[in-house]
Amino acid sequence: MSSFNWCHGPSCHTNDTQDRIRGVKGSKVLRTKKIAQRTESRWYNANNFYNYFCSNGCYNDFANKHIQEIVAIAPRTEALETPVNVEKVQDTTYTGHSYTRVEISRVDNNGG
Repeated sequence: MSSFNWCHGPSCHTNDTQDRIRGVKGSKVLRTKKIAQRTESRWYNANNFYNYFCSNGCYNDFANKHIQEIVAIAPRTEALETPVNVEKVQDTTYTGHSYTRVEISRVDNNGG
């Protein structure tokens, strides 16, 4: 059985699309979209943002409106780094022209 969430986009209810129109003649409204939660599906992921937003546009509107609160949850005070090896490799195109490309491989510092 599926449950539903309402889209969290702050202006979802203002988008002029036919699937948002509700009501009877004379008192029609544009309504926020319902998002089905197909929890019975094996591919369902409860942490997916599409469980809370009907589109990338609504997600972006929410993030732009609440960016300071979002960043405050886990502020980043320094850069993250990933150890890598960088190697220049000679290669050939399918037409036979030689060129140099950069090959980046990650370094496993965990001993695994």
